[in-house]
Amino acid sequence: MKKRFPLRLACLSLFTIVVCVGVAAVGGLAAASNVAECPATNRIDALAMRFTLLISGESLNATAGQDATPLKFTVRADESVADIAQNLAQQKLIADDKLFSSYVRFCGFGNKLQAGIFLLNQAQTIPQIAQALTQAGASEIAFRVLEGWRIEQIAEAIDKTPLLSFSGTDFKALVGPGAHPPDWFTQVVKIPSGASLEGFLFPDTYQLSLDDTAANLRDKMLRNFLARVTPDMRNAASAEGLTLYQAITLASIVEREAVVDDERPVIASVYLNRLHNSMTFDADPTIQYALGDTRTPGNWWPQITQDDYQGVASPYNTYLHPGFPPSPIANPGLASIQGALQPSQTNYLYFRATCTGDGHHKFATTFAEQQANGC
Repeated sequence: MKKRFPLRLACLSLFTIVVCVGVAAVGGLAAASNVAECPATNRIDALAMRFTLLISGESLNATAGQDATPLKFTVRADESVADIAQNLAQQKLIADDKLFSSYVRFCGFGNKLQAGIFLLNQAQTIPQIAQALTQAGASEIAFRVLEGWRIEQIAEAIDKTPLLSFSGTDFKALVGPGAHPPDWFTQVVKIPSGASLEGFLFPDTYQLSLDDTAANLRDKMLRNFLARVTPDMRNAASAEGLTLYQAITLASIVEREAVVDDERPVIASVYLNRLHNSMTFDADPTIQYALGDTRTPGNWWPQITQDDYQGVASPYNTYLHPGFPPSPIANPGLASIQGALQPSQTNYLYFRATCTGDGHHKFATTFAEQQANGC
């Protein structure tokens, strides 16, 4: 009679052969493809993972494509690992959802994947994507607002940043005319009822998460304004006989006029001297603000003509209307705000750009001097 091995011994031998072959064959593969870092929870899981790798070959460290363009990927709180894997495959971020599920299971990521919105791309490997999905909030977008931009320019920049979860229109609805700022801001900055937040959206680079809203961006900009424009600086406005709103309005004009930082306090002094001498401001940027992009779409600061000084019918035309324009005309940076709050002590009533085109200005106390400074 033919002798047979016990079934248990036969299965054990088969398992041993598979594991031994798997370990031997995958040892080099793991080293070559950097999969040895997989933090498997125990030895059995490690062996099973290695066997999976033996079957999958180099697929684990292959990418679904070469396009490194960031794509938004959402993980909901109620989704399983299999759901996430299928969604990744549908967005062509991975090529093998089963392999992703196996990797996540055997490397102990199952309980670490987080709900949220992530920035992923096709040039990432499965291990890289799995690691990224454990860091909700780590994917951020740098959004830059330049000094001297008006609200419409900020809105355009928002629309040119497609990964944001809100539009420029959403943002304008919150900060434009009729805006309702948060109480914590209006208690400090007395903005006239119904006025926009023009002037108070502090220019800076903001790190935005993928699920930030237009209100989140607004609040970050307003909080930044309060942090940068300190209580002592706000009190300095009163020392100049100005409200903070008037000081920021002046700073917005200075921002659009000045190029060189050390001229900002001097330019501010010119406008204050005109104010104290019952002269009109005669500020070109206020006419540009009134015109907006009506002449050239997308150009919010058009070149003005001689006829515009008398022909632009707007309360922002400071050649026709004395005193401050109704509101700030742009969002000034810190240097312009400091210049408006601490203006130079001068007798200048006029200024004009130098003939060199280097951004500097010539200043004058009389109109005759102003004319003599012409090119």
